[in-house]
Amino acid sequence: MNKTDLIKSVIDRVHIERKKVIRQQFLFPELNYEFLPRKKAERIVNSLIEIMKNRLEKGDNIHLSGFGRFYIDFKWARQGRNPKTGEKIFINSKRTVKFKSFKKLKEKVNGA
Repeated sequence: MNKTDLIKSVIDRVHIERKKVIRQQFLFPELNYEFLPRKKAERIVNSLIEIMKNRLEKGDNIHLSGFGRFYIDFKWARQGRNPKTGEKIFINSKRTVKFKSFKKLKEKVNGA
C-alpha cells in the first residue's frame, strides 16, 4: 500500500453528513452522506504523516492503539570495514526509526 492507496481508503471510509436534507433521504439513508473530496483526504493523510515526522524528529515515541509503536533507536559510532576493499572505516553515530507491532495486530495478521 502506498500513499495514493491510503488516500483512496480514506475517501472510501470517511463520509460527511449532508447539510441539506434530500427528499428521499428516509427511503435511502446512504443519500444523507457524501464522500470526502480527494483534496481534503490528501490533506488529512499528508498532515498525519507530517505530524508523525515532526514528533519523531523531536525524539518522541508514537503509540497507535491496536497497531504498534514507532520509536527512535540510537546507534553509537563504531569502526567498520568496507567489504569490497577490506579498508577500515569510521561509521558515525545515528538515530533510526523502528516499529514494534502490538499483540492485536500480530494476531490479526496471523489469523489467530
